[in-house]
Amino acid sequence: MTRKTSKNLFTPEKLKQLFPESVADEFFEALFGDVSEGAYDISLVFEDDPDGRLLLQFHLKSRPGKCLRCNLTYGLPEVFSRHPVINVKGLVKNIQSLLDGSGEIDRWELGDTREVSPDLHVIPLTLYLKGGCR
Repeated sequence: MTRKTSKNLFTPEKLKQLFPESVADEFFEALFGDVSEGAYDISLVFEDDPDGRLLLQFHLKSRPGKCLRCNLTYGLPEVFSRHPVINVKGLVKNIQSLLDGSGEIDRWELGDTREVSPDLHVIPLTLYLKGGCR
């Protein structure tokens, strides 16, 4: 898989298909029993990487009138890795299908939550490819 191919595959539209905006509401409904308790929206963003990986990020953006607090986001990588609504394993499987033979995912990992700003926290999702990218 080339870097150019990966950029063309992971368009904003395709990322919304892979991880629809509605997932955040489903996640908060499952967690709290009430969507209005959710403090942020979740989206998936692609980042280019030259080192044989596909880098994606879960962007957690605060909802109007809500606040992203450390205690709400810093434990999320562990929660995301096994929560059935977020379904990272299923997401990775869908990304593998999207690659359509141009690459094979060897393994994946979620990184630590990073605070980009008070209104944006990011959880990196790194997909390691067999043979890497060119």
